[in-house]
Amino acid sequence: MDPNNRGPREYGHDGDGSAPRPRPSRDPLTSDYGQPAAPARTAQLVAGDFLLTVNPVDGSEIEVCPPGERPARPEKLTAAERAESERAARPPVPPGPALPALPLLARQDERERLVRLLARGRSVRLTGPGGSGRTSLLDRVAEDCADLAPDGVVRLNGFHRTADDLLHDLFHAVHRAPRHRPAREELLAHVREIGAVVILDDAGFGGTALDDLLAATPECAFLIAATPDVPAPSPDAAVEEVFLTGLDRADGVALLERAAGRPLTEEEANWAGDLWFESEGLPLRFVQAGALLRRRDRLRAGADAVDEHGVSTDATPEDAAPHDTAAVDDVPLPSLGEAAAPAPLLASRLSGSARAALEFAVALGGEVPHQAHLPALAGDTHADAALGELAACGLVSPVGSRYRLAAGVLTQLEAAGYGEAAAGRVLEAARHYAWWAGHPSVIPERVCAEADAILAALTVLAPAAAPPGPAADGDEDPDPGDPAVRLARAAAPAFAAGLHWGAWERALRSGTEAGRLAGDVAEQAYFHHELGVLALCEDQLDRARAELEASIGLRGAAADKRGTVAGRRALALVADRAGDTPGLGAIGAAATAAFGPTAGEEVPGARHEEPASPPAGVPEPFPPLQPAPQPPTLVTHRSPAAGRPATGPSRKARGLKGFARRNLVAAGAGALLVAVLGTVVTLGATSDGEGETPADQVGVNPSASQGVDDGGLGADRPEDDGGNAGEPGVAGAGTTDPGPDGTPGTSDDPTPSASGTPSDEPSGSRGPSDPEDSDDPSTTRPPTSPRPPSSPKPSGPSSPTSPDPTDSTDDPTTEPSTGTSEPETPDPSASSPETSDSASGPTTTTSATTSGSASASQSSASGTGTGSPQII
Repeated sequence: MDPNNRGPREYGHDGDGSAPRPRPSRDPLTSDYGQPAAPARTAQLVAGDFLLTVNPVDGSEIEVCPPGERPARPEKLTAAERAESERAARPPVPPGPALPALPLLARQDERERLVRLLARGRSVRLTGPGGSGRTSLLDRVAEDCADLAPDGVVRLNGFHRTADDLLHDLFHAVHRAPRHRPAREELLAHVREIGAVVILDDAGFGGTALDDLLAATPECAFLIAATPDVPAPSPDAAVEEVFLTGLDRADGVALLERAAGRPLTEEEANWAGDLWFESEGLPLRFVQAGALLRRRDRLRAGADAVDEHGVSTDATPEDAAPHDTAAVDDVPLPSLGEAAAPAPLLASRLSGSARAALEFAVALGGEVPHQAHLPALAGDTHADAALGELAACGLVSPVGSRYRLAAGVLTQLEAAGYGEAAAGRVLEAARHYAWWAGHPSVIPERVCAEADAILAALTVLAPAAAPPGPAADGDEDPDPGDPAVRLARAAAPAFAAGLHWGAWERALRSGTEAGRLAGDVAEQAYFHHELGVLALCEDQLDRARAELEASIGLRGAAADKRGTVAGRRALALVADRAGDTPGLGAIGAAATAAFGPTAGEEVPGARHEEPASPPAGVPEPFPPLQPAPQPPTLVTHRSPAAGRPATGPSRKARGLKGFARRNLVAAGAGALLVAVLGTVVTLGATSDGEGETPADQVGVNPSASQGVDDGGLGADRPEDDGGNAGEPGVAGAGTTDPGPDGTPGTSDDPTPSASGTPSDEPSGSRGPSDPEDSDDPSTTRPPTSPRPPSSPKPSGPSSPTSPDPTDSTDDPTTEPSTGTSEPETPDPSASSPETSDSASGPTTTTSATTSGSASASQSSASGTGTGSPQII
């Protein structure tokens, strides 16, 4: 049988006699902890330029969104769709009998003024204390402004929300964009086109943040309700201020009569007057006082008329005529103190499940769990009716799509002792929410609706996390680990998939703290990874790099290979977005990364706020299957010049590591480096290490090899005369015969031979076999164009006149290297003979002597007073 597709032979009908699999329990209060683990719930959404896959097991995976996955331009909702979204965003109707609708008394002037200002496109801030009726007034104004703007009326709630969160809420309230969270620039472009009346209740920010919200939505008119402790708008903001005060005495008494459902007696009217003075006319206090009078009436009707849940069984309906209360006067009115703080008195007359709901609300900081969770939390299948009792007494008030304890109720219940069992209640709530949020059947939107209750539990439990110890005797928790860590791990992916990223970040922060205190390395790595992905989506690259590096380090310690791979992929994307990957223009950086630092180069030390990276880069997670290509190696021999230090790489080239793009850039950098080194070596080889110029080694005669018998070349040996044969750079420097006319430098002078014969006698000149000349390479430079001859200049008495050089003709049998230079006048004080380098070697000549005479050698390369020119 196929284990994946069991078909009709499921539940033990395979014929093997095995017992059938137990059916799931029908009791909704029983947590199916014994059921097999369901597959992980993943979600894929587009966040800006990224495609984010929420993975609750190994961590979210992020990549650049492919073109085919990019969503189309969001379209605006129709009027019917907006109305449906608004109905879904309202708080649920409490079960039980319908509550009487209370009128809005003494608020007509404020209502008309707000509508006029909004119709003009002005933004208004409605300021009033808690319990002054701000939410009821907003409901009436929203009904009057339904047709003022093209996009209608948008209801938002600012409790625990930032300005950026409200911009995203406004975008999704007007546009149809499922699983799409636009980037900051795209978001501003869309909300700038929204024209609506925005009703913002319970705003928790002001000042600059409010100014940014108003500036981002120039086509919207805002009606903002806040308490006096919220910062006011900046003076430059175009926001009107409307203050909401308490009711006067007559309006307070009228509201109390409507809440009690009957006219007041004289004693009750006097009691209402004292209550008005004590409560400063807040409507909430009169609503709660009306609940006290209704409870008093039921008690006066008889003790048997109230069951164990505090609900009257035999009492007359509320719409019936009021009974005569003058005859029965055994139940006194509450005292003035009890009427000013009526929460403990009202709670004492509630049912057990309603009081348990109040205990959970006190433990969660005022957040009332959804009515669907009350049966599981209170252990009573009828506990969902507790919300109706609380709403009828005025102990809870709507906040967005949920309920919270009304203003001042939390403080009154804590003073009455309802916070003594807060530790146990919050632990029960955390275990329940951890199981519920991680269940595959629960959609992310439902988890986001309970975000405030979940975050309140994390706020209480995260600082108290501790390493696991021995299980207590009465501990029935089937899951190991810290409850705060489990709750954050289950709720964070749902917040991410539901696009409630403010709650996502808060859950991750609490989970990180709880994991650190509990010593759970694997969970810490997960939370750091998710924080890095969140920072990358919000374009906070430095924070993303820090979080991902911390996650990779922790997962390396925990030997989590799959998580490490996911972290390295996200870190590579951070490096790509930050521009850390070297481009084609970063040749120096690529060469340093490929070959390492050169001699004398220091690797910069790591900064204190960020970890240090190795000089060759971070190695990739998977090594390449083939070795990276190495640049060609050039082997040369170069004698270092005098006084110049030898340079070169101090160590071998390191292997190329990194991505394929880096390998390509590193190979190009190596080729460029080899070319530069070859040029430097070539230029260094042409230079003389002893300061001699190459022009001194070049004569007008072509070079030829010398035979063993000093005459094997078959060339005529030149005859020496008293001419200026030793001057370098002069045409005909190898011959001194002036010819028949006796004048040197004329056309009848004999042609110079192909080679010269050195003198047998010792002299100061260097021969062609000197070891110093054999080591130094020389290069013959091309001749320059000849210059016109000039008249000879007289020299000293011991030196004959030097004739002007003439143009040399090319010998077809040899390869002459002719060159001309301008003759220089020798120093008159120098009477020593001059030296000349012929094709076979330098010779020393004097007047009326041959090149074999012994004379003092004078190097023409070192320079004399005449400064011999170089042949270019």
